[in-house]
Amino acid sequence: TQGWRWLDLRGLTGDLVADHSRWVDPVIENVTYCTARISGASNPSGQREQDVYLRALEHSGSASTISFGNYVSRVATAPLAVAGRNGKPVISHPQWPLMVQDGAENDVPGARFMASVARREEKGSDVNVASHLLIDVLTGVVDAAVVISNDSDLAFPISFVRERVPVGLINPTKGYRAGKLAGHPTDGVGNHWWYQLQPADWYEHQLPLAIGDRISKPSEW
Repeated sequence: TQGWRWLDLRGLTGDLVADHSRWVDPVIENVTYCTARISGASNPSGQREQDVYLRALEHSGSASTISFGNYVSRVATAPLAVAGRNGKPVISHPQWPLMVQDGAENDVPGARFMASVARREEKGSDVNVASHLLIDVLTGVVDAAVVISNDSDLAFPISFVRERVPVGLINPTKGYRAGKLAGHPTDGVGNHWWYQLQPADWYEHQLPLAIGDRISKPSEW
């Protein structure tokens, strides 16, 4: 789907703070974007598009800081499974026409199929989010913080920060908010809030089609 990837992070954050927080006269001081560089060897078009977007964020001022993790490629072996009704894996077992027998030609209905798959995981971005959040708060750079993530690994640093400054937590996914990121508006210093991004938020907060003379929104976007 086109029309949402050229996201203006600063504009989006500013409007969400104005619309959903009770913070008085907020000013967006710093926007840190945490990501990992796409490898051109495996995804050359993705690398080119990402590079254009990163330069757009930098030159437009939409992001103050871009912090990089990395992608790790590996082969993982796990039982073959399908998605259940709640999205959790359901292990696959033999059924006709694909059956499993032991050496005596007896059926083994409880057998599992093992599959090896290539996995490419983004590493370090959650650590970078937590690090920037803690540094900004503990050094007094900010009086409040907004975190756009639904990563439950951030539960501890976010809980820690809520004891010191108000926190707005924005879920950018279609799914439910991670349970570990829940809380109460009055926790710690209070004045916290939560929000889940809607399609209109993406479409209404796009960077200009062209930024300067050399940066343009990719046609596929």
